[in-house]
Amino acid sequence: MEETYTDSLDPEKLLQCPYDKNHQIRACRFPYHLIKCRKNHPDVASKLATCPFNARHQVPRAEISHHISSCDDRSCIEQDVVNQTRSLRQETLAESTWQCPPCDEDWDKDLWEQTSTPFVWGTTHYSDNNSPASNIVTEHKNNLASGMRVPKSLPYVLPWKNNSDSLDFSLCYCLS
Repeated sequence: MEETYTDSLDPEKLLQCPYDKNHQIRACRFPYHLIKCRKNHPDVASKLATCPFNARHQVPRAEISHHISSCDDRSCIEQDVVNQTRSLRQETLAESTWQCPPCDEDWDKDLWEQTSTPFVWGTTHYSDNNSPASNIVTEHKNNLASGMRVPKSLPYVLPWKNNSDSLDFSLCYCLS
């Protein structure tokens, strides 16, 4: 059975199915066929074991240990493992020598040294300095007419909550 797997790189090569000896499958379709045939032949599938190095290798359970020790694909997997361990060792040896540069900023110090007051929308600021600019009051100005401006405060009682006539009107207005 091992001879059928030796030249599986040729995609057009015919391989014999381990589940049904009458099946001759092209190598490029062989993995898909194994899955379907395993489902169709559960009795044969229970007697076969899959090689850990190549899933295309279906070997009788009694011979799996011999197959694992002599599998051609084992050397490929072992070589990959050796290469990975070498690259990991090289990565651990090449540690970075980069160091963080010293920080020149001190945000806490800057906060205490800050002389200007923070900006808050809609508030008036008076400066504590004796400079000529300190006498100027900065107010928010807008160019809207008084009817277009938003009221500065809301009334304590909203008209539609107190007046029952306006409530009926609003309901009638919504229903019409």
